[in-house]
Amino acid sequence: MRTTASAFVPLWDRQAEWTHRMQMVRHARQFLYQSLFYIEYDAYGREMLDALLEAQRRGVRVQVIIDGFGQRLGGVLMTRADRAGLSAALDALRAAGAVVTMYRPPRFVQRQLAGGHHVKIQVSEAGEAILSSGNITKSSFEGWNEYAMAVRGAVVPVLLESCRLIGGDVSPEHLTQLQVLSANEPAEIALDYWFCNPNLHQGPWGALGWRGSNALTDRMLEMVDAAQRSLRITSFYFKPTESLMAAVLGAARRGVHVEVHHSHRDALPATDLAWIAAAVRYRDLLWAGVHIYENRHGEHSKIVLVDDEWVACGSYNFEDAAHDRLAEAMLASRDGRLVAPARAIFDGLRRDPDNERVTHETVREWPAWVWRRVARYGRFKRWM
Repeated sequence: MRTTASAFVPLWDRQAEWTHRMQMVRHARQFLYQSLFYIEYDAYGREMLDALLEAQRRGVRVQVIIDGFGQRLGGVLMTRADRAGLSAALDALRAAGAVVTMYRPPRFVQRQLAGGHHVKIQVSEAGEAILSSGNITKSSFEGWNEYAMAVRGAVVPVLLESCRLIGGDVSPEHLTQLQVLSANEPAEIALDYWFCNPNLHQGPWGALGWRGSNALTDRMLEMVDAAQRSLRITSFYFKPTESLMAAVLGAARRGVHVEVHHSHRDALPATDLAWIAAAVRYRDLLWAGVHIYENRHGEHSKIVLVDDEWVACGSYNFEDAAHDRLAEAMLASRDGRLVAPARAIFDGLRRDPDNERVTHETVREWPAWVWRRVARYGRFKRWM
């Protein structure tokens, strides 16, 4: 949908985003909404949970919407003691009066196939919202590259309304309050907001056999197909749904300079399966002329930049799950105030020594055990 912002702050620097987030929580006086894929019980998670509890106790209506599957997946990275600590902290929030929701899709099959939400939004009554690629974890603030945007204006109540579509209990009064506040601010920056929760559009078999339209995937296809000179993409691991893969290959074959920046195999210590799901199509991408880069410390941002003129940023990874299992959100614009920071990010990635180019030679030099794993598990790419 078309909307506007009165202000925009790019948050590529990890500590800048953390400071911005914490200031919003600590300055909240009436309400604070936060949607998360998962939160880890590390130094960042504990600081955030303590701040949310403090806000609730001073009279702020706090609501946290956590994805049930994402939290279970993230829990694998935590010790049993940390999982218990997180559970206790969330119970303390509830006991203080906060609303803590674990989002799970409505259908049994959806829940079994890892359906959920992947949207990371934070909103307060001050009229500002953050839309981010990252989670509340040390990995997101001290490890991987992430990108967040702080915005003001008419887009803020639009972002808050999305929380209702991922299981949140959004107060109509809070929406109205933000709409009134934004009406008094200039509509300086033209934006498109793209959101889809495929779980709301599927039948009893969920993603199995689903051939429905995902409005956000359709917008991504429009961007890729519109590229005339350059197409630059960041994603955690580049393993898009087949229609998007075909569009990216088509762009490269028609002469568009295509760059894909995603994570190295070692960036996710728990498993290499996500990398395998991407690596299985490396040869197709390289033969088409796509420039592939793997970031050793992890690329978790989600940015699409077309012809250095049109940008989209948010939560949508180039993967099947973003198309048929997870709610996602992206902000897009042709305004230079959004385009310029994205262009600078890609220029910086090319200079980053941790961002290594993958070539035909790189692939040929994979050890035998890597080839075996790609051959064995690559066929299950949709589910990894």
